[in-house]
Amino acid sequence: PALALEARVALSLRTLGGLSTAEIARALLVPEATMAKRLVRAKRKIAGAHIPYRVPADHELPDRLPGVLGVVYLVFTEGHTATSGDHLVRVDLCDEAVRLARLLRDLLPDEPEVAGLLALLLLTDARRATRVDGAGDLVLLADQDRARWDDAAIGEGAALVAEALRRSAGSPGPYELQAAIAACHATSPTYEATDWEEIAELYRLLEARSPSPVVALNRAVAVAERDGPAAGLALVDAIDGLERFHLWHAARADLCRRLGRHTDAAAAYRAALGCEPSAAERRFLDRRLAEVSALPGS
Repeated sequence: PALALEARVALSLRTLGGLSTAEIARALLVPEATMAKRLVRAKRKIAGAHIPYRVPADHELPDRLPGVLGVVYLVFTEGHTATSGDHLVRVDLCDEAVRLARLLRDLLPDEPEVAGLLALLLLTDARRATRVDGAGDLVLLADQDRARWDDAAIGEGAALVAEALRRSAGSPGPYELQAAIAACHATSPTYEATDWEEIAELYRLLEARSPSPVVALNRAVAVAERDGPAAGLALVDAIDGLERFHLWHAARADLCRRLGRHTDAAAAYRAALGCEPSAAERRFLDRRLAEVSALPGS
């Protein structure tokens, strides 16, 4: 606790999670050089103040929980969509994050956010087998074979969401809200049947509870599905702070493409490619760029 929360999370990811400084920087949306300096400062503070390593007492665990949840979540995030290497998914990190979330659940069975995090990981990881094709290329959610999703993981995750929401007594935390969104996707029989009204509302609640540019981007995408691409694009264009985030540019590109603004779409795809996405994402963006570049008005 002598360190700021973000420094705790970053140092844990580097020292215990084994993530590289570049991977942590991308996860926290900061330049790599900035993250390297933060890690050095955190280590120096520990050394200079002679802060010992010790296991917290039981009564200290709730105050430490947000940082631990953040570490497990970001380990899974890097596994779910790897920011480096040739593969979209790093199975080792996904499995380790789920294992750690289960340990947290055993340790703190009455904490709604712990149940919410485990639910979120299970519901998201249930789609693992369908997220890339035989060539290792990215498959969009709309095109995934839902018959191949992990029904056991979905069932366990949905039950955990329901339990967490009951325990939170009308005031769900960010992991519970994200898990509820994941449950909407995972339990929908088809992409067309997805309850975008509910998902957009959950993202509105999440943005109010835990505001961030990434949450705003996800809400904008949900609004685009509910109200149309023009409504979504207006929200995307109003977001600040994601100029270095390839998914912001990719979302803009897709919405412009759907609106027939092919020149703008091509420019946004190029910007996304300039943000150094993973190899699988790069191949997808390259294909989309080639498609819109061949259309009239490009």
